[in-house]
Amino acid sequence: MDRIVGVIPSRWGSTRFPGKSLAPIAGKPMIQWVVERVKQAKRLEAVVVATDDARIAECVQTLEIPDVQVAMTRADHPSGTDRIAEAIRGLEADAVINVQGDEPLIDPALIDELAEVIASGEWDMATAATPIENDEDIFDPSVVKALFNRHGRALYFSRAAIPHIREPEGVPKAGIYWRHIGIYAYRRDYLLRLVAEPPCALENLEKLEQLRALDMGCRMKVVRTRDFGIGVDTPEDVAKAEVLLREAGYIQ
Repeated sequence: MDRIVGVIPSRWGSTRFPGKSLAPIAGKPMIQWVVERVKQAKRLEAVVVATDDARIAECVQTLEIPDVQVAMTRADHPSGTDRIAEAIRGLEADAVINVQGDEPLIDPALIDELAEVIASGEWDMATAATPIENDEDIFDPSVVKALFNRHGRALYFSRAAIPHIREPEGVPKAGIYWRHIGIYAYRRDYLLRLVAEPPCALENLEKLEQLRALDMGCRMKVVRTRDFGIGVDTPEDVAKAEVLLREAGYIQ
């Protein structure tokens, strides 16, 4: 059976929310919420927090959660993917799942589903998407739209409202637009190939790193899910996360 490792990139220098990994959410640092959720996945052999900051590393180490380790990485990585690639170079792993460090409500079942997909050997990468159900998100460039074929193979990702509906009258939008969720599974060898490639033209235009993989001809599976989670990108998102955690029964 493939050895699959979960890696959580967690840097200090977020532009909109510096140090957000240690921001308290209902009394616990955000990175602890993420680690605890990831540890509930059944298909991961180990969990690694890849960070460039000693404060984050110390926080994770004091949690003393079994099979959770810290990998200190360079501070100048251009992306979380590069940070993950550095973190796993010395690890024994056939595949890697990248869980964002600002997703305290990530669904462990989704992690396991992605693990099964990448373990099949049919795909180089796997990611996830959830239906978009309101116009505001369709036209919001911060909400990345995913297009995929009948087999779930990724065709394109864009900040634009794609697909464009040429004759929209009477066409229901439910099930047409899909929000990309920033969780990725990689075959180890493919991840190392990906970070060795320079950014492609479309990646530079859209500022979406996954377009580099598609430009390389990546076989990328998009898993459909109802899981939405929440990315804590600003201090204001902390209160939203606490509301969702309370609604899910994780806090009183």
